[in-house]
Amino acid sequence: MSIFGKKDKVALDLQAISTLISEGSILDGSLNAPAFARIDGLVNGDVTVDEGLILGEKGQVKGNIITKEIVVYGTVNGDIQTGSLEIKASGEITGSIKTQTLLVETGGVYNGQLTMQAATK
Repeated sequence: MSIFGKKDKVALDLQAISTLISEGSILDGSLNAPAFARIDGLVNGDVTVDEGLILGEKGQVKGNIITKEIVVYGTVNGDIQTGSLEIKASGEITGSIKTQTLLVETGGVYNGQLTMQAATK
């Protein structure tokens, strides 16, 4: 690797979280976050996060999601538009997905329409 090579990308799970919807919390309405967010509660509305989103095992989103990257441990009922999507074994998504990359662990559930496009270089 050269001395001027690109920095290694830090995993989404290791990013500093700027917005947290904790377990037991309910948000009725849209959520807009500027950086990285984690949802462990319930969001009834659309979610827009500039950088990345982690949806915890008890987290639920009933609405559409737009973000650069997302890791789903919980449940989404709505459409997702992202550059990178990872559905963990406990994750469940119902809705349309538009993404460049997709990873589904064994046990992860997805029901809907998938549209993928190649990443721009």
